[in-house]
Amino acid sequence: MADKLLMLESGTQVAEHELTAKQIVLGSDGACAIRYPKLSARHAMVERGNGIWTLTPINGAGIEQDGRALDSLRLEHGATFSLSGVTFRFVSPKATIERTVLAGKKFANQADAVASLQKARERILDQIATIVIGQREVVAQVLVAMFAQGHCLLVGAPGLAKTLLARVLAGTLDLTSKRIQFTPDLMPSDITGTDILEEDPATGARRFRFKPGPLFTNLLLADEINRTPPKTQAALLEAMQERRITAAGVTLDLPQPFLVLATQNPIEQEGTYPLPEAQLDRFMFCVHVGYPSAEEEAKILLDTTRDLKWEVDRVLNADSILQFQHLVRQVPVSPHVATYAASLIRATRPGTPEAPEWMTRFVRFGAGPRAGQYLLLAAKAHALLNGDGNVSCADVRTYALPVLRHRIFTSFAAAAEGVTSDEIVKRLLAAIKEPEYR
Repeated sequence: MADKLLMLESGTQVAEHELTAKQIVLGSDGACAIRYPKLSARHAMVERGNGIWTLTPINGAGIEQDGRALDSLRLEHGATFSLSGVTFRFVSPKATIERTVLAGKKFANQADAVASLQKARERILDQIATIVIGQREVVAQVLVAMFAQGHCLLVGAPGLAKTLLARVLAGTLDLTSKRIQFTPDLMPSDITGTDILEEDPATGARRFRFKPGPLFTNLLLADEINRTPPKTQAALLEAMQERRITAAGVTLDLPQPFLVLATQNPIEQEGTYPLPEAQLDRFMFCVHVGYPSAEEEAKILLDTTRDLKWEVDRVLNADSILQFQHLVRQVPVSPHVATYAASLIRATRPGTPEAPEWMTRFVRFGAGPRAGQYLLLAAKAHALLNGDGNVSCADVRTYALPVLRHRIFTSFAAAAEGVTSDEIVKRLLAAIKEPEYR
């Protein structure tokens, strides 16, 4: 059975149109696949991509849903919308669940793609190094997360260039970038967007139009994310996981690629709201930003106290990043490496047979399956960025700390003895051995 658009009048179905082509134009013109005299000549187009139908207007024509004017509409089963007063309902016999936003992208020559990815990484690192002194390992981890389609939480004391790093990274990429300064009075609609009432100058009719918030960008800098209440923090959950938001019952896709870099100050806790576990789990990495070396700090002081104008070259655009993200997911992983990653994750859960005795004492809650997914994706991206098509257990160990440190919640016994989550991850890597090859 094919997906269908039902035309309604006074709530009653008067016509049915099967969506059999990838692109279908609705309008009054005789060449349109779905015709109705009330519509403009070429009013709107329904297009299917990655298993999802999207309705977009043509030449500024209007789309309305629940009294709101929309620039585009993602069609899901049961969605009802209006075009020039004509009501349609979308019906689908099957539900499409997106496993990745990158489905369908192919490479003509994979070896050339890998070489291009390595070259792009080095250029980005070099460009950032001209402005951000030191922190090369931090930048490398952020790039791994970006190419693995993950988000980063940067934790460090004030003045360690966390915000500057995010701004410079945005400068090296031909992407839209926005910054949100999280404050205690910030509301969810301030970041997702809100409806505004507008009047049509020709007809005088009033209708709501959705005004997108700063979430509608490619690279979002969430500055001091723990300074805003949980209600606003939660507004990021759907965006970070699904790459879309739901506002007033309407689902809107975010631009792709979509990367969140959030900063957090671990020192000052007065007037802050710790991130809930569900929010922390959406971040692929928790990256600790440390102090610079003596030589680096001297160079920082010299460079930042002069009247200099810094510029960086743009290295990658959105299409290139999406292709490289898909390339990362194409890297094969052996069952041996996947078993090792699963063993590490399962050993973090207290009270389970796989967990060491000390884990049950020091840990309240361990990592979930999403940690294992991110661990393998990080290992894939790391191997690819270093020119190796083979993912090893060593690649998994390299990113165990940034993936697990914010997913392990320590007990009172750990706090009393000064055992941190970082120390637990290090003990875990020493305790869990690689599985034997069969």
